Amino acid sequence: MKLSWKQIEPFVRSPDPKARVILVYGPDAGLMRERVKTMGLTIVEDLNDPFNAVTLGADILNDDPARLSDEAKAMSMMGGGRLIRIESGGDKLTALIKEYLEDPSAENLVIIEAGELGPRSSLRKACEAAKNAAALPCYVEDERSVSNLIRDMVRDAGYRIDADATHWLAANITGDRAKARGEIEKLITYIGPKPENAGSTIRLEDVQSCCGEAGAVSLDDLTYAVAGADTGKAMNSFHRLIAEGVPEIVILRTLQNHFRRLHYTHSQMSEGQSVDQAVKALQPPIFFKFENAFKGQVTKWKLPKLNLVLGKLSELEAQTKMTGSPVQTLCAQAILSISAMR
Repeated sequence: MKLSWKQIEPFVRSPDPKARVILVYGPDAGLMRERVKTMGLTIVEDLNDPFNAVTLGADILNDDPARLSDEAKAMSMMGGGRLIRIESGGDKLTALIKEYLEDPSAENLVIIEAGELGPRSSLRKACEAAKNAAALPCYVEDERSVSNLIRDMVRDAGYRIDADATHWLAANITGDRAKARGEIEKLITYIGPKPENAGSTIRLEDVQSCCGEAGAVSLDDLTYAVAGADTGKAMNSFHRLIAEGVPEIVILRTLQNHFRRLHYTHSQMSEGQSVDQAVKALQPPIFFKFENAFKGQVTKWKLPKLNLVLGKLSELEAQTKMTGSPVQTLCAQAILSISAMR
């Protein structure tokens, strides 16, 4: 079965019992590990249980295909289901998985962890097409999704958080779910489970004091440098973000989002709104420290140029998905070209 984005989170919390094999794939390794853990714990109480939880590498199954059936159809000594995790999954497993799905275990769950699989991937297509399997994508989350995660974790810890604090933190930890969760947990620990802090509101200064290093080089620094025609700062920010491990696709989509917001602001102004009204209506709101810079960029960037940039970025995203593409070089060239536009 193929899951839509609306179905993913409910499925992760409570996997469809008809899915005896679940393929979890995508570029966000942190999000993938988190979802595998959540689904695995619906089958076993301890993912490290030596009797009921087994981890196999794809290379092991390629050398010994019968191992999958042996493990997946073994009965639990203590009753209940067993979890079989397959790491580094890929298309070499397709034939084996198809064969297993002809007669899978009704109790045990097989979860395959894979990297990014394109639409033509035979393993992905097999799991999407099978009624007793599921394909679950883990794409890099955008700022809105990370903002929801921040609010949920902070609320569960008994606190509230200001909107500008949420926006600042989300902008600086988007890209990997494990990194994002780690920074949020660090923030909650920083505030502390003290009785006097119960129910208190986490403010921007709290976030910056605790997680300042998460935004040492922020995506905002890059986007405002690119749109502000500061080529030197843009390239420096890009190289530092890459050095910190921020995926190119996150950088690219952040740029796309920024220029779309500039484009949307222009469209609102064309309907009679002032620049202040149009900017104020943006959701999520512009971080207050960047409001003046954003308004200045609205004045600088006219619709024809914005259309040109959005087209260039869209084309670049398509290029980065091609096998063997020099993604980092292509992104650097685009940043250099756009920031040099006058």
